[in-house]
Amino acid sequence: METVALEKIRFDARGLVPAVVQEACSGKVLMVAYMNAESLQKTLESGETWFYSRSRQELWHKGATSGHIQKVKDILVDCDEDTLLVLVEQTGAACHTGSKSCFFRRMEGWNGAYTGSPAVLADLCAEIKEKKLHPTEKSYTAYLLQTGMDKICKKIGEESAEVIIGAKNVSAAREEKMLDAGKAEVCNESADLLYHLAVLWEAVGVTMNDVMSVLEERSHVKGNKKTVGHLDKTF
Repeated sequence: METVALEKIRFDARGLVPAVVQEACSGKVLMVAYMNAESLQKTLESGETWFYSRSRQELWHKGATSGHIQKVKDILVDCDEDTLLVLVEQTGAACHTGSKSCFFRRMEGWNGAYTGSPAVLADLCAEIKEKKLHPTEKSYTAYLLQTGMDKICKKIGEESAEVIIGAKNVSAAREEKMLDAGKAEVCNESADLLYHLAVLWEAVGVTMNDVMSVLEERSHVKGNKKTVGHLDKTF
């Protein structure tokens, strides 16, 4: 990937550049703040976010008082070199209200509601990790993790079969003009499979991002996306 030197960043007339802060593991936009050359340099050197407060007119280290620091995973520069995208590992909440993200309200007058963001999978993995660390008596997740690998693998086998059955049922639903019901079954069974797969990842010490990094690496491979086998086939 191309790189951009600090001196190439196009700060505005006030010496500032907007920084969009995004959670690396989920893709959630956490906050937007401003950096000047000094705070950007401190961010590069420390590996934690530093910003410039326009109201106080001073540098501030995110999480210095709250403990909700942001460990920087990557810093990307837009095409005009006047906006930064900072990917972070967020400790606690990014917003001063206690919300994980500063963007927890919708604009009045907008009637749409987007659902189905892939970020929910990251939230699920975080909840599973929490149940492993702090199990509760009636938690199914805690039960699976405590019961062990055989039980988890058995459930993945069962849920995989349910997805297959659901997919086969789509054909029948199409013939009966009940396609929405068939698709709903596939969605429900796929959600069950993803949940149990996420439990398996936690049990073996694999993160969602470990898996995503493999997919990302494969996305740069021309032709066959499976590194072994089926070498005569392409993606």
